[in-house]
Amino acid sequence: MQKVTPFLWFNGRLEEAMEHYTTIFKDSRIVSLNRAGAGEAFSGVMEIHGQTFMLLNGGPHYSLTPAFSIFVNCDSQEEVDELWEKLCEGGAPSRCGWLTDKFGLSWQIIPKQMHELLYDPDPAKAKRVMEAMMQMGKIELATLIQAHEG
Repeated sequence: MQKVTPFLWFNGRLEEAMEHYTTIFKDSRIVSLNRAGAGEAFSGVMEIHGQTFMLLNGGPHYSLTPAFSIFVNCDSQEEVDELWEKLCEGGAPSRCGWLTDKFGLSWQIIPKQMHELLYDPDPAKAKRVMEAMMQMGKIELATLIQAHEG
């Protein structure tokens, strides 16, 4: 197991969440699922693209919050579009590539090219990209590139 692993708290929907995430991400799997006897799953481990996540059905004491999000570095606009659509289903889109899924987990669905556009050494280009990004829900790479070029 990796040294640092996100540990996610759910309220009764852990197994459903694990199945949902591992059907959305191609390179993913449920590693283990632990049940209290023959009852509901109480904990589990899954992997998404080599990242291990531990999950707990901890009950209503705590809730997931946008203060913690899963950042997904996407290879293409098509990947952004696909993940955005699947993760938003039953959840809520937000701004600047953020969304909250139907389980309350926050995600950032970002094209990998966005970093170089936002951190361009030319401050005018970087500013235009930032201004364009701030107007978006789902990130549209073509719009960011257009803003970058001026």
